[in-house]
Amino acid sequence: MKKKLKVGILGGTGFVGQRLVTLLADHPFFYIEVIAASEHSAGKSYHEAVENKWKMNEPVPEGIKNITVRNVSLVEKISRDVDLVFCAVDMPGDQIREIEERYAKEETPVISNNSAHRLTPDVPMVIPEINDGHFDVIAHQRKRLGTEYGFIVAKPNCSIQSYVPAITPLMHFKPTKILACTYQAISGAGKTFADWPEMTDNVIPFIKGEESKSELEPLKIWGHVQDNIIEHATMPVISAQCIRVPVTEGHMAAVYVSFESTPPKETILDLWQEYKSKPQLLNLPSAPRQFLTYCPEENRPQTKCDRDKEKGMGITIGRLREDSLFDYKFVCLSHNTLRGAAGGSVLTAELLAAEGYLKSK
Repeated sequence: MKKKLKVGILGGTGFVGQRLVTLLADHPFFYIEVIAASEHSAGKSYHEAVENKWKMNEPVPEGIKNITVRNVSLVEKISRDVDLVFCAVDMPGDQIREIEERYAKEETPVISNNSAHRLTPDVPMVIPEINDGHFDVIAHQRKRLGTEYGFIVAKPNCSIQSYVPAITPLMHFKPTKILACTYQAISGAGKTFADWPEMTDNVIPFIKGEESKSELEPLKIWGHVQDNIIEHATMPVISAQCIRVPVTEGHMAAVYVSFESTPPKETILDLWQEYKSKPQLLNLPSAPRQFLTYCPEENRPQTKCDRDKEKGMGITIGRLREDSLFDYKFVCLSHNTLRGAAGGSVLTAELLAAEGYLKSK
């Protein structure tokens, strides 16, 4: 891009907001102009606002420390100063829906990390390597909102970011049913071991709302645009269990799948290896060179060893084998705060910019 776009980060003091700050601090497409958060943080320098709750391994970027945090509710003022916003606010769902639409109606595109608009029929919920064609509904969404430029695009739940990419190259064989058991890091709850000591040496077999999202959201991603909205796919049937495990970052999934037409194992491995998509073809800054990587070792992928594949934006798969109840079973892994959250949002924005949906005001 010839000119960097000015971005705002809404909810910039939280876990995902902090990750967005680190990813955007020196980005070739985008420039952090505004960081906004709750009234409690407003008026402080960013360094002061996160001083006792910075959760990234790397320090606060030098060029960001002295930005004065604004109140996220000042929609009109913030919109005047930015070309788009990334939204990672921590609010009740109805308030998130309202504030995201307010920004969009102020002609400010919103790239959302929240669940509030994921199932809104004319809001694309996108994994950039899989369903960028859903951007087609943005034109209709703009008509509904009464905007010329503003719109909302959502990022899907982090729990599905490993197994949906692994299944996607196999959709030609018509999967009929999927069982997915996810083993999810504590950073998915915005926590570290320092502030969640009860997770040490512990497993919690419940994550509120996660299983319904894991069963429903893939059907929107695999759906199609019809009559200006996204129609959900009707197959496969998905059953999910989501478990919190004592890991800092990285969501692993044990996946079982049956097909209407069962492919040979060698075909599955070839399709994973050969899968390419628009982010790779466009060589976007955050796109992994190899989206899907298969590990032949019997004890891989491992969270600690493989979550940072392709700078945390690649999906790692292993242990593909036939199953006695389903056709196949395998294990897959994604980095939940990079691919599954902030990094996925940044890649989505890069693709929107490359496709002409984003521009300088």
